[in-house]
Amino acid sequence: MQTSRIAAYAAAIIFALMTLIGPAVAPARADYPNRPIRIIVPFAAGGGTDLIARTLAAGLSDDLGQSVIVENRPGGGTIIGTDVAAKSAPDGYTLVMATFAHAINPSMQPKLPYNTETAFAAVSLVGRSFNVLVVDPASPFHSVADIIAAAKANPGKLTFASQGVGTSAHLAGELFKNLAHIEMTHVPYRGASPALTDLIGGRVDMMFATSAAVTNFISANQLRPIAITASAPVAVLANIPTVAGSGLPGYAVESWYGLYAPAGTPPEIIARLNSAIKKAVRTELFQKRSQDEGLIISAGAPEELDAYVRAEIERWKKIVSENKITPE
Repeated sequence: MQTSRIAAYAAAIIFALMTLIGPAVAPARADYPNRPIRIIVPFAAGGGTDLIARTLAAGLSDDLGQSVIVENRPGGGTIIGTDVAAKSAPDGYTLVMATFAHAINPSMQPKLPYNTETAFAAVSLVGRSFNVLVVDPASPFHSVADIIAAAKANPGKLTFASQGVGTSAHLAGELFKNLAHIEMTHVPYRGASPALTDLIGGRVDMMFATSAAVTNFISANQLRPIAITASAPVAVLANIPTVAGSGLPGYAVESWYGLYAPAGTPPEIIARLNSAIKKAVRTELFQKRSQDEGLIISAGAPEELDAYVRAEIERWKKIVSENKITPE
């Protein structure tokens, strides 16, 4: 009898605990999202990544029924902002807009505060794009050949800006140096906006900027495009040659945008976010921006982002090693 009472008492306690705990866990996924979501952009406001993230956020907010807030966390070659995301709760309320640098940092940073392969759950590769080699309109350079000739005549004197060490703008310049057999000086900034400000002001010579960051400046004649880093001409800048077609065969650099959540985020939340992204990239606003900026929309399955980034990591290991690229 005593044993039966103890068993009944224990069962009652377990039931009470399940009643208390169950509702706290299950509905958190069933009614996701029930509060604002943040997308961390590991760059300063005003650059290409920031613009793409904010455009995407508007579409996500409409579909998810919650505010999607972009939070800029620049610094450390994207590591500062990315680390914030890696250490956030895996509940679907913190995402990070990863870029080219996400695939470069493992080769360049021997002691990252997170493990790139295990700290994140892929959500979607949003899109891929090209960079544009741009100069100030007052620059004496009008072609890739002009730049190469000047660099050979004055080794190390020419400067190229980037939005940070390890970004696509940086590695595009390093690959350019390798294939052209020239020396130029890299000048990193904390974001594309301050880099472009100095480029327009004549304080640096050139930048291999993301197309998203410079399209408006080109349209306003504030920057002169010299060449694009795509492997073939693109419609949005049909009159601008490729770097490869301007004397550097084999040259090609792609920038990209992909959303990650912290590792451990429930699969059903990943699926919900992936579905929302697929809808957001089809909105008129996002379609117009992607067309203006030459963005090739992907918005595929999470596995696509995983495979793409693994390939990018392997591709750039050699350049990082040969050029002895180290953190700021």
